Amino acid sequence: MAVDRGVLTDTNGGGRILVVDDNRDAAESLQVLLSMMGNEVSVAFDGRQAIELAEALRPDVIFLDIGLPGMNGYEAARAIRRKDWGRDVTLIALTGWGNADDQNHALDAGFDRHFVKPVAFESLSEVLKEVPVR
Repeated sequence: MAVDRGVLTDTNGGGRILVVDDNRDAAESLQVLLSMMGNEVSVAFDGRQAIELAEALRPDVIFLDIGLPGMNGYEAARAIRRKDWGRDVTLIALTGWGNADDQNHALDAGFDRHFVKPVAFESLSEVLKEVPVR
């Protein structure tokens, strides 16, 4: 049984976050920022690695790029949502794909939110305030 530790905020941090992006610089930069907020942050660089790490880490939040090599973000999101533990994770698309069809595909794939790069860190921080931490 999961223990509710509250929500992720920019003051208490403490969540488990997975950042998935094939752009290593972008992924690692976001990892540093989220870690500075007090979160435990891991990074994956493709969809398959994202699923494997998420299975092992059981993150509270996954920031998932859509345009990944091999298995794209839509496929990875669907695979995560099929897992028992994947129903509770907050999936956030963080992608360069931003037209209305892309946003609809993201929602259909199981994403909770959709952000288009570049996104202000303040916007990501605000959405984290709404995420329950298990």
